Amino acid sequence: MLPSRPEHRSAVPLLEREPELAAAARAVDALCGPAASGGLLIYRGEAGIGKTALLAAVRRLARDRCTVHGAQGGETVASVPFHVVRQLLRPALAGLGEDPARPLLGDGYDVAAPALGLAAPSGPAADPQGVRDGLDRVVARLAERHRSRPLVLLVDDAHGADTESLTWLAALSASLPALPLLVVLAHRAEPVSGSAAALLGRLGAAARLRLTLHPFSPGATAELARATLGDRADDPFCREVWAVTGGNPYETVELLARVQDRFLDPVERSVPRLRDLGASARGSGLVARLEKLGTGPTRLAWAAAVLGAGIPRGLAATLAGMTPAEAAGCTERLREARIVTATDPMEFAHPLIATAIYRSIPPATRTALHGRAAWAVAHAGLGAAAASRHLLEIHPDDDEEVVAQLRRAAREHLAVGAPEA
Repeated sequence: MLPSRPEHRSAVPLLEREPELAAAARAVDALCGPAASGGLLIYRGEAGIGKTALLAAVRRLARDRCTVHGAQGGETVASVPFHVVRQLLRPALAGLGEDPARPLLGDGYDVAAPALGLAAPSGPAADPQGVRDGLDRVVARLAERHRSRPLVLLVDDAHGADTESLTWLAALSASLPALPLLVVLAHRAEPVSGSAAALLGRLGAAARLRLTLHPFSPGATAELARATLGDRADDPFCREVWAVTGGNPYETVELLARVQDRFLDPVERSVPRLRDLGASARGSGLVARLEKLGTGPTRLAWAAAVLGAGIPRGLAATLAGMTPAEAAGCTERLREARIVTATDPMEFAHPLIATAIYRSIPPATRTALHGRAAWAVAHAGLGAAAASRHLLEIHPDDDEEVVAQLRRAAREHLAVGAPEA
């Protein structure tokens, strides 16, 4: 009898991560203990190794005793200054009144509030060190206010975080042991370019513990295969799943989902088909899977990949030239194909998917989409700074309006204390 295809797949068990979870549990216990000792915990590993799933487990572990806020870096938003800072701190400030940062920042309000996105950038260039000092003040005071439920800040995909946020986190890390604040950060282990490499190195040196995640063993892969497909999955089939994926958790989960989709019997005679199915979960195979969904879902996925994570579906629909109803239908097809998870705002199921789709867009089309994205972002009232990263991707064409927009964006970056941006 062939395995049935469930309407809703159960949550994937977190396998072979006992040391990593134990380290998080010890850190949370220290944070919630009499001494309220904070610190920095870092998880690193290759793409798809399960860093996001581990951070989700840390959130579950801490949420009953702590106040938890999260942020995520990303390839397409790495040039947006203080993108990660705003994700982390604005939710923490949300419950403190109409202008929550003013009592926390005091005299530093005019300098640091624009970096938090709580005030419009204006005036002369802000001193970057002054901005970081203001952010330190906000965090220290927030941590004091949350002593009964200490603050835990989670940062996923830190290798794709903006320079300004990483610089601030690296400077803050030295003070963490003295604060009732735990920062848990995850990033890829492979080398990154530019200033991010040095900043991640500084963070690693300051961490109370830095753990490298490893692929699943053959035994864990077999356990996951049987949890997904049933006990009928035999040993030769499970060994081939491990051989095809190398024990990479993301690729393993995707391969098993493809087996379910095809109603493939999880036994030895199905082994020859596994390599082709595994290829469809990444790179050109994933792109081919997207194209089979049709022009509409492909256009919407392209638009979302250009705009970046956490984009309102309406903005992606505008860029794709769709009505809201068309975008809703296409988003649902993308969700069923496991290309996106959240649908409004749209979120790709994994950063690897977003990267593969972005890089698959024909260069001329991608350039044109960035030009239209700059217009759509500006029209949505998100400001010149948000539009500028798209303008930098278009061809220089002696366009005075583009130059004017970039100058406005530069003034905004200077005003928030991000001269490098």
